[in-house]
Amino acid sequence: MFKHILLATDGSDASEKAAQLAVGLARKHGAKLTALYVVDPYPYMSIGEANPIGFQAYMSAAQEHAAQAHGKVAALCEQGGVPVELQLRLVENVTASAGIVQLAKDEGADLIVVGSHGRSGLVKLMLGSVAAKVVAQSPVPVLVAR
Repeated sequence: MFKHILLATDGSDASEKAAQLAVGLARKHGAKLTALYVVDPYPYMSIGEANPIGFQAYMSAAQEHAAQAHGKVAALCEQGGVPVELQLRLVENVTASAGIVQLAKDEGADLIVVGSHGRSGLVKLMLGSVAAKVVAQSPVPVLVAR
């Protein structure tokens, strides 16, 4: 049924649960799996002089976090005997939800899998929910793991 699954990961516990679901679905359907880590743009570009050293440190840290998150997904793909075709992607976008939805369109994904942190009340109201935004904006089905 699914040919290309896009997994949004940030290395959190919620995204690890989503990764387990996505890898299982990819195995079951023989689908390609793309693990995506979205980096927020460098926060200090519009404030005075841009510090290239600060930018390099920021991007280096983001790439390290992405590598750790991708490593967890790769380890799941290697378990279980049935191989999973895995593609790792890192993109920079203003919001995680926009980056996820845009890559799903660009790559022709037919399912997006995201984790939900399970926030509620005032925290959810103030921070919003990446998962909820992806569900609202996505042109393809979205599976939210909790």
